[in-house]
Amino acid sequence: MTTRANELTALITGATAGIGAEFARQLAEAGHHVVLVARDERRLKEKAEELERDFSISAEVLPADLTTDVGVSAVADRLRDAERPIDVLVNNAGLGLLKSFERNELEEERRHLRLHVQTPMELCHAALEVMLPRGRGRIINVASVAAFANRGTYSAAKAWQVTFSRWANLNYAKSGVQVTAVCPGFTHTEFHDRMGMDKSVAPRFLWLTAERVVREGLDDNAKGKGISIPTKRYKVVSFFARVLPAKLTSGPPRRPLEP
Repeated sequence: MTTRANELTALITGATAGIGAEFARQLAEAGHHVVLVARDERRLKEKAEELERDFSISAEVLPADLTTDVGVSAVADRLRDAERPIDVLVNNAGLGLLKSFERNELEEERRHLRLHVQTPMELCHAALEVMLPRGRGRIINVASVAAFANRGTYSAAKAWQVTFSRWANLNYAKSGVQVTAVCPGFTHTEFHDRMGMDKSVAPRFLWLTAERVVREGLDDNAKGKGISIPTKRYKVVSFFARVLPAKLTSGPPRRPLEP
């Protein structure tokens, strides 16, 4: 018997803005109930009310700081709840660090690593505890084309997501669980604004919309692809990032720290 979309539930982290909010919108539009995870409870409730009103689905809010053990445990417990199963997990929560590694505070780098590597690993593990016995499930890890370049700890963290997702998809697809790393390039969201990044550093033609990133990511996940790189232009970018010498994909040399 085919499961109808409106019998499915998706959990999305970082769900109040940008790519996460768009995942929530497109999944709700397809009839999925949603569990929205982010730190800001007020924005979560506003987003939940909007989705319920627009798509006649139920939206649950789960405020959690995913850079903390307490926050991750709360979301992992929800994923392990076999009485209220999660059918689609979207690991989207993320943050960016504008300065280079040696100029960042160590605690900033710890939070960055926690959010981009340890947190999605723990949430994937929790989701699989329920998805594998049921014989179905979908997991999407929002990575980046930076995973194919050499740009500090952000590239390193996203490369972990890509490698893990590709392996997990090969390993668990035969059990009914499809895992995809979605690798967007520059995308119009709040992400770069929160970093304080000058968006003019990237030419206009390289900027994508969250709508397209999510649409292509969901399509590729449904097709069982381990990696999704939205748009032909970024497929080309990622190809050259992988084959060019590392020194050409590492950005300009950093100036030495002043004494």
